[in-house]
Amino acid sequence: MNLSVRFKRTLASLCLLGTLLPGAIAYASGYTVVPGDSLYSISQKFHVTVNDIRSANGVKGDLIYPGQVLNIPDGKATSSPAVPVNAQTHQNSSFYVVKPGDSLYLIAQKYNTTVEALMAVNNLQSSLIVPGQQLNVPVAAYRPVAPVTEVSRSARRPEIPFSDADLDLLARLVTAEAGGEPKAAQVGVAAVVVNRVKSSLFPNSIREVIYAPNQFTPVSNGWINRPATAQAVEAAREALYGADPTNGALYFFDTSAKSSFLHSLPVSARYGKMIYAKAI
Repeated sequence: MNLSVRFKRTLASLCLLGTLLPGAIAYASGYTVVPGDSLYSISQKFHVTVNDIRSANGVKGDLIYPGQVLNIPDGKATSSPAVPVNAQTHQNSSFYVVKPGDSLYLIAQKYNTTVEALMAVNNLQSSLIVPGQQLNVPVAAYRPVAPVTEVSRSARRPEIPFSDADLDLLARLVTAEAGGEPKAAQVGVAAVVVNRVKSSLFPNSIREVIYAPNQFTPVSNGWINRPATAQAVEAAREALYGADPTNGALYFFDTSAKSSFLHSLPVSARYGKMIYAKAI
């Protein structure tokens, strides 16, 4: 058979086969991730869904990194519309996009759930989140039905009286005790001090609670004199205005603590390496 005729027949067969096979995923382009990108922001830029990008790149979670090259499906080939933020996407969860200043603790408080639940449904190994990151929120906890008027901090009453010096001292304790821990752990340290001030078992001021004999290691080793971090100041403020991720704890310690007394107390919460406990 003439080689030219054989080639034409082969080409015709391939074309016919292409019309019979189901359409494969079409890729519009490759995209190189830049700092600040998230799967959600990229999906909005190319008018595709986050799940389409995950499928096209074999990505199971939301973790991407600058310099990574992603295959972007053709927006015309995708069969599902882009998912709107905070819209219910399936039976068990809704989407939330992390904003600057967010923490898992604050998001959990907003949606009436727990840090542990958010970490579980998003397969997170730590509490670290970044602006633009897309999180699943358990739909059972999803509660923003009507807009809520935000009450300014100045219009709210603190849990206990405090001065600027008290706030600074409390934030320095938070920095010394839990500076490298998640935000919820830092709020927890401050909340324990607030709970002690309110309890009849301890002194009735922030300064007296912190400087009570043999209570806090940073007082004895001098770390209490180190300046507070901005995050610790914010954590202290949140506790002073009512945030208490410890569920009323009066004690805290980390996983390296050897005290049999502390380990005998009923645990009320855990964040990072920090453990919070109530009085017996």
